[in-house]
Amino acid sequence: MQKDPFRIRDHVAEFDEIVAEIVRRSAETRAKIPMLANVAYGSEPTETVDVFFPEGDRDRLPVHMFIHGGYWRMFSKRDYSYVADTVTRAGAIAVIVDYALMPAVRMATIIDQVRRAKQWALDHIADYGGDPGRLTVSGHSAGAQLATMLFNDPSRSSHIRGALLLGGLYGLKPLQTSFLAAEIAITDEEARLFSPLTHNFDPSVKVEIAVGGEETSPFLSQAEAFADHLRTQGLRVSRTVIAGADHMSSVRDLGKSGSHAADRLARLIQDIGAAAFNPETKSVL
Repeated sequence: MQKDPFRIRDHVAEFDEIVAEIVRRSAETRAKIPMLANVAYGSEPTETVDVFFPEGDRDRLPVHMFIHGGYWRMFSKRDYSYVADTVTRAGAIAVIVDYALMPAVRMATIIDQVRRAKQWALDHIADYGGDPGRLTVSGHSAGAQLATMLFNDPSRSSHIRGALLLGGLYGLKPLQTSFLAAEIAITDEEARLFSPLTHNFDPSVKVEIAVGGEETSPFLSQAEAFADHLRTQGLRVSRTVIAGADHMSSVRDLGKSGSHAADRLARLIQDIGAAAFNPETKSVL
């Protein structure tokens, strides 16, 4: 019997070990990096962010949002605190986003939540020493799909300077016949409305699309298709295949100094920050 290419556990032998590792490392991150926990961006219990700060003075620092994956139905921001290790080392404020999970809510609710989390950062991060004009975002798996929903209106500025999309899902139709049918039952309307491959995007955003070389074929093919889709719209796009990485090891490595994934994330934050900031006037160019 052929394995479901979307059931990650069947393709990553170390799935449970990696999950245990990232949960442990996230607890260590919360203990060692200055942070504010559970800052509300809405009224629901899941509508919070954790904000992590680099050491030193906070004066218009770059800001980076991370959106976790889990097929919209598992994990929380607390499981991914470790990503703040890389973000704060790069000199930026990390905003790790929480959201409600399917099937208790539908995908439209989650997308509305992450958009409001972005708006919270734009409206309030200056109060914490961040520069809303130097905002970047990353997401893994379903989190990459959610991240694209933050800059999918080409008619106006998204205020997102750059995005790193890791192991993302850009066409949702195939998930309707995967193991997820019994868990979250993506509807025809959700697949039509929320597949990034059907959207147009803010042409000013620099996008990095990364995927592990050991991912299953849908993740590899969708990464290539989405990169082409963005290029036809005039966005600056780079696509990277991370040799030897699978769906779980790639996201684990986002918080590991010296890894390919962490280096790509740090470079995005630093390059966007340097290009967008004039140190003489302290203004966004």
